[in-house]
Amino acid sequence: MEHFAVHPDLLRWACERAGYDIDTLSQRFRQLSAWIRREKKPTFRQLENFAKATRTPLGYFFLPEPPVESLPIPDLRTIKRKPSRPSPELLDTIYAMQRRQAFLREIRSEDEAEPLDFLGGARLSDDPEAIGREMRRLVGLDDSWASQVPTWKEAVGELRRRIEQLGIMAVINGIVGNNTHRKLDPKEFRGFALTDRFAPLIFVNGADTKSAQMFTLAHELAHIWLGSEGEGLSGFEGIFPGNEQVERFCDQAAAEFLVPARELKQQWPQFKGGADPFEKIARFFKVSPIVAGRRAMDLRLVTRETFFEFYESYTKKERQQAKAVGGGDFYKNQNTRVGEPFARTVVFAAMEGRVTFKEAYDLTGLHGGAFQEYARRLGILLP
Repeated sequence: MEHFAVHPDLLRWACERAGYDIDTLSQRFRQLSAWIRREKKPTFRQLENFAKATRTPLGYFFLPEPPVESLPIPDLRTIKRKPSRPSPELLDTIYAMQRRQAFLREIRSEDEAEPLDFLGGARLSDDPEAIGREMRRLVGLDDSWASQVPTWKEAVGELRRRIEQLGIMAVINGIVGNNTHRKLDPKEFRGFALTDRFAPLIFVNGADTKSAQMFTLAHELAHIWLGSEGEGLSGFEGIFPGNEQVERFCDQAAAEFLVPARELKQQWPQFKGGADPFEKIARFFKVSPIVAGRRAMDLRLVTRETFFEFYESYTKKERQQAKAVGGGDFYKNQNTRVGEPFARTVVFAAMEGRVTFKEAYDLTGLHGGAFQEYARRLGILLP
């Protein structure tokens, strides 16, 4: 049986990259310390298993030194304690979405589809609130639409579907593909936008709260409106997106998109009476109480002191609450993890021989029977 020499630095790097210490992994790979000391060499099967456990591409272990992994898209995050390197979960998610985008771009180009004219329709010199109103008009929502939807979950679903109808892929997922052991961290990123005139894509971190997902959807939609200068990874702490110009613009556009100034001012007399006015605004517009309160402050309906007193109290309470992670129906989850329009395009492309079924499985993250069953639920019977 053949054994392979692997540089110790690569083994240490893989452990650190995956967030493990060597002692922890040594419980599963009992010869790991011997590999690092170069007293023994792993077999190919052992190396495969180690690569899988550390979520490291197998080929990396044959390099002379650890690679420098960088984000494949612009980093627009304004997080104070930004990780020194992107997590394997984030990288794998971006790469998977880029593959979907490349596929859809090719399909739409072959079909001679027209480019989406709203993409790149905004400039950073424009009024972001005017762009927020234009986004809402094109999506087809009136100022008070969210108040007519019973729950945050339904509101997020409705907004995501409306965005898809524009020709934008809108994906919400809190894990890598369908792997429940590989969770995405909202502290690392909130979402990202991949701009392309034929196949734009929005990804929202589904591990975030529903109200936060709502804001991220609108925020990333503004990134799409900016076109190439809007492409990138989003994430910020607290209530302000920092000094990054693109993030500030998208934040303001999203605020007007979700909480129109005219509607909030009109409804304010009934909101301000009694306790918890920000909670009332949040329920009406299906946003988080923090977004609701900040919008009221920005429109000078409340003082900064009133808002920040609420902000400190609310975030303290939020930190104390344990977060429950839901599972849900596997196939219904695919509507947000893959998206019905994209899934239909992939299924039909496979049936027509434009891609192989293996490629279709990889694009959707659904394999064999799961792919067939999801197609059936979409009303498509595969041979």
